[in-house]
Amino acid sequence: MKKVSKALFAGVSVLTITGFVAGCGTSGGTSNNGNSTTTSGAETQLTLWSVDSGVAEQTDNSLIASYNKANPNAPITAQYFESTPYIQKLQIAMGAGQAATIFMNWGGGRLENYVTPGKVVDLTSQLNADPSWKNKYLPSVMKSVTFNGKVYGIPYGNMQPVNFFYNKKLFKQYNLTPPTTWSQLLSDIQVFKSHGIIPIAVGGKDNWPYLMYFEYLVDRIGGQQPYNNVAAGKADAWNNPAIVQALNDMQQLVKAGAFEPGYSSVGSNDGSDAALLYSGKAAMWLMGSWGYGSIMTSDSSFISQLGYFPFPAVAGGKGNPADVAGNPSDFYSIPTSATPAQQKAAINFLKNYNLDSQNVKDLLNIGYVPAVNGIEAQLKHSKEAAYETFYYNLVKNAPYFQQSWDTALPAAEGNELDTDLGKFMVGQMTTSQFVSDMNSYLNK
Repeated sequence: MKKVSKALFAGVSVLTITGFVAGCGTSGGTSNNGNSTTTSGAETQLTLWSVDSGVAEQTDNSLIASYNKANPNAPITAQYFESTPYIQKLQIAMGAGQAATIFMNWGGGRLENYVTPGKVVDLTSQLNADPSWKNKYLPSVMKSVTFNGKVYGIPYGNMQPVNFFYNKKLFKQYNLTPPTTWSQLLSDIQVFKSHGIIPIAVGGKDNWPYLMYFEYLVDRIGGQQPYNNVAAGKADAWNNPAIVQALNDMQQLVKAGAFEPGYSSVGSNDGSDAALLYSGKAAMWLMGSWGYGSIMTSDSSFISQLGYFPFPAVAGGKGNPADVAGNPSDFYSIPTSATPAQQKAAINFLKNYNLDSQNVKDLLNIGYVPAVNGIEAQLKHSKEAAYETFYYNLVKNAPYFQQSWDTALPAAEGNELDTDLGKFMVGQMTTSQFVSDMNSYLNK
């Protein structure tokens, strides 16, 4: 699942930062829009790679500056990249044993690709030795960096769960309440459609928005097992009753006229789907938490009419209705190619500086909600307290956080999933063809 923006709220400028393209550096300090400062004479040099930009990058640099001031003999140099080049760079660097001392990732299958051959430091013993550190993070988020019971990453930055946004004025006008069940959602769709209102806006042009429906429906219908079977590469894993029903339910939305006319040509990356909601043309919109910022930036006056609710439950489903899907968090990991001294210093940074009280405060100030326990009181004082508290509790209370399948699965399989969903939703692929094609990617 792709994200539109890393910034949540109006007034937050998102800059495109073309990061350093050099390999693992040897100088200390932090980079700032392509520049880096150096610290000479340090005993141990660390580098950090990230795709943050704008105020997120500034917050990172503030944290790193605080760390460097207290640890002059093991300073960190931060380097920032655009997402797509970064994925390619990290793959090459990990293969060559030249990755940064601390590298950001999204967990899931792509991180596991590096964990399996032993290229990522196992942090389990360090966490177990310090219960306060181990228990600092929301459990549902940590599952994205836990493989075979061992932990290979630490959260940083922002959580990005997916939820429905809705127009409160339209719901009130037609005497409707936010649906808690799939059948109620279908009923609401018919009410809005009968009054000439687009029930749900979707950016079908970009394919990935369909995935949010798919992964939620699979979880609601079949629980965690269908995804686990796919991730494990089990034979015929895509031919699962929950997956088949999820596809049929998505097709049911199309047949019911849930989406706008020409939905397959409406973009999400360009904000066209969001515009349908805040312009009053559509009643609902399923999107990640960054969608709030998209609306805030485009039409802040609509925020007073903006409501939100979790993805509905499916009757008879095996999944817990409190489960959440989306992007659990960004994560920092350490490569085994780092020297013992570098690993020790990196662990110090992750344990004692990343997401410390000041860093959490700085993140909340830019509209980011980190995966940290016990920040409810701080959220109450946030400018956007209502929504931030809603989605923090959504994740905190989730027994399971399903990472976006296109991120959690190996890249080729995840990309094909988005493509096939796009074809399926416009009738270019049948359910059986979808299942057959996706089965061909198992264990590739």
